[in-house]
This record gives sequence, structure tokens and C-alpha cells, in this order.
Amino acid sequence: MLEMDVLEDTPGVRFDDVAGLSEAKRLLEEAVVLPLLMPEYFQGIRKPWKGVLMFGPPGTGKTLLAKAVATECGTTFFNVSSASLASKWHGESERMVRCLFDLARAYAPSTIFIDEIDSLCSSRGATGESQASRRVKSELLVQIDGANSSRTNEDGSHKLVMVLAATNFPWDIDQGLRSILILCNFLS
Repeated sequence: MLEMDVLEDTPGVRFDDVAGLSEAKRLLEEAVVLPLLMPEYFQGIRKPWKGVLMFGPPGTGKTLLAKAVATECGTTFFNVSSASLASKWHGESERMVRCLFDLARAYAPSTIFIDEIDSLCSSRGATGESQASRRVKSELLVQIDGANSSRTNEDGSHKLVMVLAATNFPWDIDQGLRSILILCNFLS
């Protein structure tokens, strides 16, 4: 079900199709494209970033750039919204997050784009936060943090899973998630 809902093989958008945003394009090329083109260079202390958090007002091209990254890198693109991962059944949302990352590793190299991540990962301890919401945040943090650790393909190459996230409200996002993802500002 998750595979049918969020998987796109090639979005067909290139960096040249995105007008402006030269600094954001440069950052995304450094964070995502180069580690895929030169994996031998990004070893040890220069290991690739775990992900990028893109933020800015609506309509600034965050989703378009995520699709461009997947196309330029030739990765499998997972376009995820909170509705794709939400479930009313106890424990099902955490299982969907784990399944998403397992699926991304199976299709590696892959790019997971989580749109409006603030709806999934608001600050912990906020008023009205439920236990289920905390478990989903914890599972998402564990999966993002361990997405690229010690997993290899049959040929010995590294299974790279890059996480891109977008939000309009970066200050509402959990501090743990902000510390894992590199911030990319779309306000300029």
C-alpha cells in the first residue's frame, strides 16, 4: 500500500527547470548529488549528510527542487505526506515509517521527500501531544539517523537513502529533527 502511495521512479524535473534558487541548488548538489557521483570521496569524516530540511513560504519551489534532486541523481523518489503515514490503529503509523525506510533501502539509492513535516514532527512536549505522536516522532528520528548506517548492496556498494523534508514553519519542528537535518532557507 505504501509503495503504491508514495513511490515515483523518475519525476522528470531537472535543476535547469527550476528558476532561480541558485544557493539552494548548490547546497542540494553538495549534499545529495556529489555523494552519489563520488561515493569514494564521501567516506569517514566526509560522510554524506543525513538529510536536508527546506523551509520557506508556500510556492518557493521546495517540492520542485526535491523532484529535481531525485531526477538529477537518478534515485527512486518517495513523495511522502503526513496522510501517507497516519493511521488510526495503534502502532500502525510507526510501522508505516519503518516500512517506508525499509522500502527506500530496498530501492536504494533513493530520496525520501517528506512534505509538511511539521504536521508529523512538532516539538515534543507541546500542548495536546499524544503518546502515539511521540512514538511516530521517535521512530522517524531513529530511521533518519540510521538510514545510511552499515547497509550495503550485494556488490558491496553503499545503500544511500537521502531524506529531504519541507516545512513552512521550521520553529515548530522538533529540536532533535532540526539537529539531524541541514537547514536550507528559501526566504531569499
